[in-house]
Amino acid sequence: MKTLVSVENLKMYFPVTKGLFIKRRVGTVRAVDDVSFTVEKGEILGLVGESGCGKSTTGRAILQLYRPTAGRVVFNGTELTRLKPKALVPFRRHFQIIFQDPYASLNPRMTVGSIVAEPLVTHERALRRRAREDRVKEILSLVGLSPRMIRRYPHEFSGGQRQRIGIARALALHPEFVVADEPVSALDVSVQAQILNLMMELREKLSLTILFIAHDLSVVKHMSDRVAVMYLGKIVEIAPFKALYASPRHPYTEALLSSVPIPDPRVEKSRDRVVLKGDVPSPLNPPSGCHFHTRCPIAEERCRIEAPALVQIGGSGTGHFAACHFAAE
Repeated sequence: MKTLVSVENLKMYFPVTKGLFIKRRVGTVRAVDDVSFTVEKGEILGLVGESGCGKSTTGRAILQLYRPTAGRVVFNGTELTRLKPKALVPFRRHFQIIFQDPYASLNPRMTVGSIVAEPLVTHERALRRRAREDRVKEILSLVGLSPRMIRRYPHEFSGGQRQRIGIARALALHPEFVVADEPVSALDVSVQAQILNLMMELREKLSLTILFIAHDLSVVKHMSDRVAVMYLGKIVEIAPFKALYASPRHPYTEALLSSVPIPDPRVEKSRDRVVLKGDVPSPLNPPSGCHFHTRCPIAEERCRIEAPALVQIGGSGTGHFAACHFAAE
């Protein structure tokens, strides 16, 4: 498969300042700390982890909504991190984002037609008004909304319908790559399945490549070809979804999987759970060595000193990588 997006040693640091009139730097939040992975053309890569681990920041840094502190992002052979803002504009039509909150991401003063047409107005100025309206109606039909809703406002729609509008806006320019930033976490469970099924259908119809960000492993399981697990700004494991769910090699991944409920009460009662101790450390002052060692049930002195590299498990060609000193044992 062809690599569409390549992320190499990506870092996204935010300065912490203090003072009312004279600002002085007192620390640095390491939201994304040396992350590397690839997204193959046509695949869905799931990016999972607890809240605050840097998933959304990673997605926005890839799209250059945040300019990375360091590292490289290569999209279809072009290194985006070297481009100046004006030079980035022609590329933005090829990658889009679906935001998490369908209530906050839509302008309440704009009609649905204007919201979906906004990318067309920006990137396809030569398109006439009638042709633009026809395109908007076509996209609304594609996401399961009636074209007759084009004159309505966001407050007239349910949460699931609003998210469909957000998806329609992201697809208006027929992008190759979409970052879906927890697109169902703000929706009712009954609606979540509808949106997930819609995204799977759109992937097939439009040949989309998707980075699917979520904190729910059960959702990612049904969406992704591969899954990357993130903890405190770092990728700790990445593998094809079957291998990850059948044989996780990082203690944090094992803990996440053990927290996913199983419908069968007998199996649920008998299985062993991995209960993590303590809270997630602050990215303002992450632990030395392996970031996970403060909560890891198998941590040793080496883990407190030496940061593990992301290494391949089970020989070449498996596509299974883990950042743990004991992953290969």
